[in-house]
Amino acid sequence: MNPKHITLTLLFALLLAACAPQETPMPTPDIGAIQTAAAETVMAEISATAAAAASLTPLASPTLEPTLPAAGTPTVTVTMTVGVLTTPGLLGTPGLCDDAVFVNDVTVLDGSVMTPGQEFLKTWKVRNTGDCTWGAGYTILYGGYNDKMSGVPAALTTTVIPNQEVDVSVQFKAPTKAGEYLSAWRMANPGGYAFGQFFFVKIIVR
Repeated sequence: MNPKHITLTLLFALLLAACAPQETPMPTPDIGAIQTAAAETVMAEISATAAAAASLTPLASPTLEPTLPAAGTPTVTVTMTVGVLTTPGLLGTPGLCDDAVFVNDVTVLDGSVMTPGQEFLKTWKVRNTGDCTWGAGYTILYGGYNDKMSGVPAALTTTVIPNQEVDVSVQFKAPTKAGEYLSAWRMANPGGYAFGQFFFVKIIVR
């Protein structure tokens, strides 16, 4: 091929390249616009959710109904009573089966007049109201009030079964000062445990 033909061929190829359609370059994405659109979408969804929640009716609080036992179901009731401790069945145990009540004055009635320093024997009748039998070791103890008056109990010389009565005595000496004197006494078991009602001696010294 001669140089002329080569030149014409190159010129023709350049013309074809110039007339060929150019490819359109891809546009650069706008990041800010994308973020704004996404934010608007999220806010729209939150608003829709809040509106839906506001339209809901609140659930009523559950009401607890007391459940009654079925008919025929046994009911157990516990009752506690505060009172005096009693121990039936522990017969013979000192202090747990002893009791006594005053029956009457046998000697030196209340209000008897004594001279200063006068000695006298006061006797009472008492009843064994406990479950233990009184015997050796049972005695009388001073129970208080204004004066013991040098009282010395007499020994119990007999056996006293439950519900039996017995006379018990104390040897006294009247005070030397004039006045009214009262002394209380009680039965006691061999363990020194005082029990039962009090019985008294009351005198006037002149």
